[in-house]
Amino acid sequence: MTHQPETGSCDLPEPAVERSNLVHRKFDGTAFSWDGVPAQVYKRGDQGTAGMGWREVVRHTLAGGEELAFQLRYFEIGPGGFSSLEKHQHAHTIVVLRGRGQVVAGREVFAVEPFDLVVIPPGAPHQFVNAGGEPFGFLCPVDADRDPPQALTEDELARLMQDPDVRAAVRVG
Repeated sequence: MTHQPETGSCDLPEPAVERSNLVHRKFDGTAFSWDGVPAQVYKRGDQGTAGMGWREVVRHTLAGGEELAFQLRYFEIGPGGFSSLEKHQHAHTIVVLRGRGQVVAGREVFAVEPFDLVVIPPGAPHQFVNAGGEPFGFLCPVDADRDPPQALTEDELARLMQDPDVRAAVRVG
């Protein structure tokens, strides 16, 4: 009888990894960017739809897409800028990396700063607003297969704007 040594989870054989599948993006702290990752337009269209307007936002897709089940994106909102006020069927999680901002999530408004984390449940209207004089940047991982942003109905927007804190934070234009 041959004795098979016991193996623990640390002793599992390493999976074969194709070198071409490995990615390393060097961070440039002076420009707050990553090698080989271009800044992209935040989104196209929708500027005329109530709440879907936005200002001074760029997106960097750091990893993911078809080959992975997720995307890791970095958004940066310039001074005076804001994302669109929208909702989705999927959840959002953000981790702030730089600057200061406000996150509108449903009827809540959160003042955020570096390393704060916010989880926004599915269906909750949300918007990210730069609340300072420097860029406001955050990581946002999402499922690669997800629903597109949806504008709020006029009734949803009117109900949301009844809350004075939300009304003070939201940018519609």
